Amino acid sequence: MDTAYISHSSCLKHNMGASHPERPERMQAIEYQLKASGLLNLLSRHEAPKASKEQLARVHSNNYIEWIFSQSPTSGLVQLDADTAMNPDSLEAALRATGAAVMGVDLVMSRQVKNAFCNTRPPGHHAGRASAAGFCIFNQVAVAAAHAIEHYGLQRVAIADFDVHHGNGTEDIFHDDSRVMLCSSFRHPYYPNSGADSGNDHIINTPLAVGSTGREFRSVVTEHWLPALERFKPQLILISAGFDAHVEDKMGGLAWLEEDYFWVTEVLKKVAERHANNRIVSVLEGGYALNALGRSVEMHIKSLSGI
Repeated sequence: MDTAYISHSSCLKHNMGASHPERPERMQAIEYQLKASGLLNLLSRHEAPKASKEQLARVHSNNYIEWIFSQSPTSGLVQLDADTAMNPDSLEAALRATGAAVMGVDLVMSRQVKNAFCNTRPPGHHAGRASAAGFCIFNQVAVAAAHAIEHYGLQRVAIADFDVHHGNGTEDIFHDDSRVMLCSSFRHPYYPNSGADSGNDHIINTPLAVGSTGREFRSVVTEHWLPALERFKPQLILISAGFDAHVEDKMGGLAWLEEDYFWVTEVLKKVAERHANNRIVSVLEGGYALNALGRSVEMHIKSLSGI
């Protein structure tokens, strides 16, 4: 089995209210689609461990980590920001989601699998060094990148972020760390209203106008991501896999299709084959139209697995 599927039931218990778009049904929609397609039984399945404070502290400040632990309520909801809340189960969910990304790195680095997909929540790429934001508490891909560098001695880790929103937390963490390349495609102007002019040699931001289709996305990947990745020669690729740019996702305002997610995964697989011994770890970020989310993740995993 080339592809690991990492998840945990605790991630279903994180709930920010019945009307909140980042809801447990997102994970269930993915798993249902993978079962219906027959893919799930062909993947190497793993339960996510909890990330440790030591792993978190590689990218988050100690004060922030302790603050998050202190905010975990015994009942009801505690707001971390206008869009992000914690219920009594949210802390464990966030630790499991982050632990899943770390486990993915361990699995690919030990060559137990070629790649991994983490079906977890809450998402992470808006969480900065000392801030929760945009439904995100801990930054999973950032913790995974730091784990790969510190634990395995990697010198070049690439993060590909194709969520409809700019991965501002990830950029905040790695903006001055040239060991990590971030390639981020997102709608602009749009929340969090950043990324259009903050790039550098290892932060490759490719903003897209509202209504952009997969054609525009493929163009910026081909023209900007791929030359940068070829220069960088990543030893590991992490993916912040957001599926809210799908045309059916009314929160997003872009017009991608399932085939676009398959295409970009194929492109990243080829980069990983050339430079990273096929090592890819993909982590779920956005995607709120449940049917489109399930179909898009199916195409993403079909590419990862080669099935």
